[in-house]
Amino acid sequence: MKPSNLIIIMSDQHNRKLAGCYGHDIVKTPNLDRMAQTGTRFDAAYTPCPVCVPARAAFATGKYVHQIGLWDNAMPFDGSQPNWHALLRDRGHQVVSIGKLHFHSSDDDNGFSDEQIGMHVIDGEGDLLGLVRDEDMPKRGGAYKMACMAGPGESVYTTYDREIAARAQVWLREEAGKYSDKPWVLFVSFVCPHFPLTAPPEFFYPYYDQDLPEPKLYHLRDQPLHPFLEDYRASFAYDDFFEDADMVKRAQAGYLGLCSFLDHNIGNVLQALDASGLKGDTRVVYTSDHGDNLGARGLWGKSTMLEESVGVPLIMSGPDIPAGTVVDTPANLLDLYPFFMECAGETSPETLSDDHPGIDVMRLINGEGKTRAVFSEYHAMGSKTAAYMIRKGPYKLIYYAHYPPQLFDLESDPEELNDLAEDANAKPVVDELTAELFRICDPHAVDAEAKQTQEKLLREKGGRAAVIERGDLGFSMPPGVSPEFD
Repeated sequence: MKPSNLIIIMSDQHNRKLAGCYGHDIVKTPNLDRMAQTGTRFDAAYTPCPVCVPARAAFATGKYVHQIGLWDNAMPFDGSQPNWHALLRDRGHQVVSIGKLHFHSSDDDNGFSDEQIGMHVIDGEGDLLGLVRDEDMPKRGGAYKMACMAGPGESVYTTYDREIAARAQVWLREEAGKYSDKPWVLFVSFVCPHFPLTAPPEFFYPYYDQDLPEPKLYHLRDQPLHPFLEDYRASFAYDDFFEDADMVKRAQAGYLGLCSFLDHNIGNVLQALDASGLKGDTRVVYTSDHGDNLGARGLWGKSTMLEESVGVPLIMSGPDIPAGTVVDTPANLLDLYPFFMECAGETSPETLSDDHPGIDVMRLINGEGKTRAVFSEYHAMGSKTAAYMIRKGPYKLIYYAHYPPQLFDLESDPEELNDLAEDANAKPVVDELTAELFRICDPHAVDAEAKQTQEKLLREKGGRAAVIERGDLGFSMPPGVSPEFD
């Protein structure tokens, strides 16, 4: 590719299915749809970890969570490990971040030429409660916010996202043109549609005023699920606070409304790019750090290896990006790391070492990687055991360090209704994907390493009782907003 400018737009907790271009027949996302029509959409993209802090650390470094040892929301990236933003900045590119990073602190060198209104973990510590992963995990105090804050209005997140969009527009109109010697990179990171599910009224009511289908498999909310899912919902207990069908509908309408609100803000950024006169020299990537269960099986939030949580949208457009193209080859957010390097024209060996597992997404667009195995892992809040995902071809194995595995054929069973793990005919597939997993890491050794690190940090923070007494934040606060623990 010819080097070009790059805009990376990241949202937080956007379920891949909740966009018109991904086939959703209710949600309105005209700007993302237009971007997909003029560019390339990936139908099987995955996060390296279905929770914010480790996912964003992996995205920054281009490496798996177990490679960087940042396991959960209490272990944020602090800029000390090599990352794509610092590599490009140190080679003379203007690399600007506006919005959520969820790193350790703005006082660290996070690798950007300019970091504006960065949102980071609370007090440089984050979610200490997630360090408690024993047999008696505490129930989350802030879980009520999922149901009780759902509805029309403004939240600290919608206000924050408006400011992010405004600053991005100003930068594109007034600053971008100053950097013409080398391609620049603008990282615009929104928070929505992450809960609280409070959506501006003009985006909430168009969904609330119509009949909405019940969340997927919501009838299973009172039935036993896989033990990993039981652990998660017992700790977070989000669904316990939905007292009637209207509260569920308000949560659904809130999430749908936030998806449209996000799309509106993305549209404003893309319009500013067009008005800047730099559209023909700029590629745009849209993705999210992970998905959202959105009530499926009675689960809300993220943290699972089911498609709603581990799957992410991935759309690209601009010079050299094929128009109207759909890629069904499984992809990982780590595949963007080598793409960023190539996009900026920085492809020397020191920028792309052998321990970066990603495959440049342009190679996937060109038909490579059909038989590759895509990997994700989870060692964080609401879990007693590590969870791993291996996606290869139509099959997805979910491997747990201390629970039975799950296997799904996503070609014939895209909604993951039929677990094939105990089917004797599927044993060769389970064995093949398990072997693929062990080629990436030893899942039991990694599980033990993560827990050992978490237990050490838990002791340093005063122990189990002190962390539980500190409480649960529910969700992080934007800069300048004081946290409220429950």
